[in-house]
Amino acid sequence: MEETFKPLKSDDRIKHYPLTPFRLIRGLICLLVYLSTAFMFVVYFAPVAAVLMRFFSIHYCRKATSFLFALWLALWPFLFEKINGTKVVFSGDFVPPKERVLIIANHRTEVDWMYLWDLALRKGCLGYIKYILKSSLMKLPVFGWGFHILEFISVERKWEVDEPAMRQMLSTFMDSRDPLWLVLFPEGTDFSEEKCQKSQKFASEVGLPVLANVLLPKTRGFGVCFEVLQNSLDAVYDVSIAYKHQLPTFLDNVFGTDPSEVHIHVRRIPVKDIPASDAEAATWLMDRFQLKDQLLLDFKARGHFPNEGTEQELSTLKCLVNFTVVILLTALFIYLTFFSSVWFKTYASLACAYLASATHFKFRPLPITNLI
Repeated sequence: MEETFKPLKSDDRIKHYPLTPFRLIRGLICLLVYLSTAFMFVVYFAPVAAVLMRFFSIHYCRKATSFLFALWLALWPFLFEKINGTKVVFSGDFVPPKERVLIIANHRTEVDWMYLWDLALRKGCLGYIKYILKSSLMKLPVFGWGFHILEFISVERKWEVDEPAMRQMLSTFMDSRDPLWLVLFPEGTDFSEEKCQKSQKFASEVGLPVLANVLLPKTRGFGVCFEVLQNSLDAVYDVSIAYKHQLPTFLDNVFGTDPSEVHIHVRRIPVKDIPASDAEAATWLMDRFQLKDQLLLDFKARGHFPNEGTEQELSTLKCLVNFTVVILLTALFIYLTFFSSVWFKTYASLACAYLASATHFKFRPLPITNLI
């Protein structure tokens, strides 16, 4: 237990790369590129792919939306692995391509969810990844619009409010034709020593396992996800994420100062091996987090997870081609918006107004056949 709360050594506090003027300027340029490309992609593609097409078919609407926005999401693994030089090490079970899965992951820091894109990109499911996230993130300008268009599930952290909302949203993901990577962080918040101590105290009081490297999982969210989707899922992925040295922040990722290595361990559990009842599923999840706790403890001692090397490196050529396509499309949209006909300015303004209001009111159009 003491090992968990041991202060970081001085050399562990040193970032992997110093924040040089070059990295500062490069990071600011990257941030500008990512913000501008995100804005243009959402404004120009969302009204057509995620709104108009949805009137005719939710299935084909999702295929188009996933393809287009996967182009943009792929910029992040390119930044992490090719520009920043972060080493992403995969281990555990081999992950088949394009499965429908529920992913349960530990939550070490604010950027864990972004590194799951590195795995999804390799499996051709980048555009199909969806998160259960706190509702405050939906209020972010531009990015909140994107979360809405990509059908992320927002929660208020009040179960009486969240359960019916989750069930309603999850019921729309039951079409087995649609690839799905639904990500849930059962801890409910990122890990810290203070939160860990509170979690351990609560566990001791109620007779639950005392965990040192993860927080006690909240089982009700997992139970609802699994209950609604189990007949359309192929497997559950139990993902454990660990970092060498200091935990990274979002700005560390932008400027490329941290992390030096990200280790992602995947355990693939077929749906048939998971109990269906709520009580048994809750016990199963608690057992998985006990195993995850031990796995992370072993990582601290050894510096790596077992069975490394389950995924190949990203293709630099494919990353560059994708980057070029995104930049050319963004340049075209910028030209149309600011240097072309007034109609494009009008379109962009109306798109922004619609996206802001649709995100705020959680509005998604239904197919015409449903309305009839």
